[in-house]
Amino acid sequence: MAADPNKLAIFVTSPQNMAHVVGLAEATVRAGKKPMVFFTYKSIHMTKDARFPALAKLCGEADIAICADSYTCEGYDSANDIPEGLVGSQMRTQAFHGALLDECGKYIVL
Repeated sequence: MAADPNKLAIFVTSPQNMAHVVGLAEATVRAGKKPMVFFTYKSIHMTKDARFPALAKLCGEADIAICADSYTCEGYDSANDIPEGLVGSQMRTQAFHGALLDECGKYIVL
């Protein structure tokens, strides 16, 4: 699959960038583009942020996910504690990150 210039991948590793993640996703949508977001490592703590459900809705089910292994490693239950705004199928592996690299024309790490 060729990278789509109308998609922005936002790869999130730091738990300190929620305002930036939300701002980038909103700006991407305002520009008529599609944000795709993947939370991994310590950033999974941002799934408990009050802004997370709105971010999930903005992106859509197929375009936002969190690393299930990182979620578990940080002490959450990836089977019974799905973050608000997500469904179980959005608890993904690093393969989703690989798909972002392949699918999106632009890529940013926060």
